[in-house]
Amino acid sequence: MTTRRKPELPPECPLPMTRQRLHADRRPLRAGAQTLTRRVGTAFARLALLASIASVTGFGVWEMYAVISGGGVTLLQWLFLAAFSLSFLWIAISACQAVTGFVRMVGIDLFGGWRTPKPPADIRTAILLPIYNEDPVQIAAGIRAMAAGLHDRAPGRFAFFLLSDTNRPQAWIAEEAMFASVIQAAPDGCPVYYRHRRRNTERKAGNIAEWVARWGGGYEAMIVLDADSLIDPATMIEMARRIDANPALGLIQTLPAIVGGRTLFARLQQFANRCYGPVFGNGLAAWHGVGSNFWGHNAIIRTRAFAAWASLPILPGAPPSGGHVLSHDFIEAAMLRRGGWGVRFDTDLRNSFEEAPPSLIDVMVRDRRWCQGNLQHIAFLTARGIPFASRLHLFTGILGYLSAPLWLLLVATGLMLAVQVALSNPEYFAGPSLFPIWPVFDSERAIRLFLISMGVLLTPKLLGWAAIILHPRRCLAFGGPVFATLGVVVEIFLSALYAPVMMIAQSHIVWQVLRGGDSGWKPQRRDDGGVPFETAMASHRWHSVFGVVLAWAAWAINPGLFLWTLPVTGALILAPVTSWLSGSRTAGRLLYRLGMLRTPEERRRSRPEILDRRAAELAALMAEKRPEVVSALVTLSEDAELNAWHCRQLENRSAIAASSGFDADLAVAEAKAQRESDPERLSAWLTAPEEIAFLHDSGLVANLLAHGQKWRRA
Repeated sequence: MTTRRKPELPPECPLPMTRQRLHADRRPLRAGAQTLTRRVGTAFARLALLASIASVTGFGVWEMYAVISGGGVTLLQWLFLAAFSLSFLWIAISACQAVTGFVRMVGIDLFGGWRTPKPPADIRTAILLPIYNEDPVQIAAGIRAMAAGLHDRAPGRFAFFLLSDTNRPQAWIAEEAMFASVIQAAPDGCPVYYRHRRRNTERKAGNIAEWVARWGGGYEAMIVLDADSLIDPATMIEMARRIDANPALGLIQTLPAIVGGRTLFARLQQFANRCYGPVFGNGLAAWHGVGSNFWGHNAIIRTRAFAAWASLPILPGAPPSGGHVLSHDFIEAAMLRRGGWGVRFDTDLRNSFEEAPPSLIDVMVRDRRWCQGNLQHIAFLTARGIPFASRLHLFTGILGYLSAPLWLLLVATGLMLAVQVALSNPEYFAGPSLFPIWPVFDSERAIRLFLISMGVLLTPKLLGWAAIILHPRRCLAFGGPVFATLGVVVEIFLSALYAPVMMIAQSHIVWQVLRGGDSGWKPQRRDDGGVPFETAMASHRWHSVFGVVLAWAAWAINPGLFLWTLPVTGALILAPVTSWLSGSRTAGRLLYRLGMLRTPEERRRSRPEILDRRAAELAALMAEKRPEVVSALVTLSEDAELNAWHCRQLENRSAIAASSGFDADLAVAEAKAQRESDPERLSAWLTAPEEIAFLHDSGLVANLLAHGQKWRRA
C-alpha cells in the first residue's frame, strides 16, 4: 500500500496587488475600528505624551543653555547646544514612553487582560515564513511544533507557506531535502507548502507580495513570521479571532519576546527585551491606538487590505535613498492606515517569540541594512495622506539612527570647547564697558544637569525593573528580587560598555548611506555566534585607535576631563576584546550559571510549552541521519525522489519567460550544460546565478538523472 503524495503547492487563487504612489489621498478610518472609550484614551495618551516630551526636553535644553551662556554664546556653543537638544529629545521620548507604558502595565495587572481561550475564527489563515539562506533544520523544528498544535486546536483553519528567496544553490537544495519530509509528515489539518522564487525582487516585501498575488485570494488573513519566529498555536488562533471580530482592522502586531540566547550578547539582548520591552511596548500601544506600527514579523494581516494598500511605491533615484523600499514594515503599516484600515499593537498576546543576533558584529551587519531603510523613510515624512501617528513612527525610526552621529557630534564639540577654554586667554574688556565681562561656567548647574540626564536615560530601565519587582508572579519568573536586580545592574554595565562602540559604528553606517553606499541584503547569521579574535580586531581596530586618540586629547586638556570621558574612551579601546566576548557561549553560560540575565522562558515553572515542543522536534531532527548537500547538481543527479519533488514544485519554462522575459543566466547555463555532462564539473563551472537558473528549469534538472547515471557508470 502506497501513501498518498501531498501536493507541493495548492491551486493558485490570485489577488491583485495595487502598486501605491508616494502621495495619495487618505481614506477615513473604517467604522468600528476603535470604540469611543479607546478613542478618548488614545487621544489623552497622545496629548499627555507629547506634553511630557516637550516639557522634559524643554527643561533639559534650557538648563544646558543656562550652563553655557554665562558669558555669551559662541558659534561652537550653539552647535553643542543643538546636538545636545536633539540627543536629549531622543532620550526624553524613550523615558516618557516608558512612563506611559508603566502606567498601562499597572492598569493591566490590576484589571487583567486576555486570558480565556475562545473558539477559533471561521476564516482561513496562511502562515507565511520567508526564507533567505537560513538553516532549514531550525525552521523545520519550529514548523512541526506549531503545525501540530494548530491541527489539534483549529483543524483546517491554518496552512504554512515556506517562501524561499534563497540564492545559494546548495542551500536551496538542502532546504528542499528537509522540507519535502516536513510537508509529507505535516498533519492534514494544517498543511505545509514550499515554493522557491526565481528572482528575489524587492526582497522580503516582494516575497510576500508575490504570494499574495498568487494565493492571497484563498485566505482571509496571513500571519507573517521571520525564519527565527515561533508563536504558540493558541496565540495564533486568538490573533485570527481578533482580526475576524473587527472587520475594520487591517493588522495586529504582537510584542515578540527574545528567546534562545546562548552567547553573551544574545543573552544581554534577551534580558533587556524581557525586562524593558513590556514597558516600552505598552507605552507604544497606549498612544498608537489603531494607528500603530508593523515590525515585519509576528503579526497578522488582513490579506485583501494588504493587497489593496500595501504594495510599496518605488522611490525615485538609485539606492540607497531611492529604488525599492528596504525597511518595508513601517511603510506597509502607514499605507494600510492611509487606506482607512486600523493597525493595532496588542501587547497582551503572549508567547510570541523571536531570536537575537548572536554577537556585536552581527548586530552591526543588521544595522547597516536597517539604517539605510530607515533613512529612506525621510521621503515619506512629507508624503501626502500619511497619518500623524505614522509620521511619528517614521520620525522616531530615523532619529534612532541619527542619534548616534548626534552623540558623536556632542562629544566632539564638547572636546573642542574644552580645548578652546584651555588655550584661550579670557578677554575681560571685549567691548566698550566700564565693568569687566567675567567668563562664567555654572559648574553646579552642569553637575545637576548631568544627573538629570542620567536619570532620564535610565528611566526606562528603572521602570522595567519596578514593573518586575511590584508584580510577585513576574518577579518570581525572573528569579526573585535579588536576581532580577542583579540582572538589571549587569545589563546596565554591559550596555554602557557596548554603547560607545555602537555610537561609532552607527555613525559610520550613517556616513556610508549619506555617501551613497548600498547595503544590499545580507542573510542574518543564526549559528553559535562565535567570533574569531582576528575578525573582532579587524572590525574594531579603528574604534580602538579613535578611543586612544580621544583619551590622549582629554588627558592633554585636563586630567579631570580624561576621567569624565574614560567610560567612553575605555569602551572604545577595549572594543575588539568586548566584541570577541560578545559572541562567546562560554561567557553566556557562565552568567547563566550565576543566575544572571535569566529570563522567565529559561525557568521551568514559567517556560511555555511551545518552546519545549520545538526543542524536542529539533533534537529529533538532529538525530536523523541525512546526507549532506555538498553540491546541488550532484545531489539531484543521485537522488531520483528529490529530483522529482524538486521538478514538481517548479513553474514551467513558458510561465517564467512570460513573467521575466529573456533569461541570460539560463541561456548561459544551458550552453555550459551542453558542453559538460558531469554534474560535479558542471557545478564548478556555473556561477551561482547560472546554477539557480539551471535549477529552475525542470527539463534541465530532470536530465541530471540520466547524466548522473552515465557519470557513475564511467
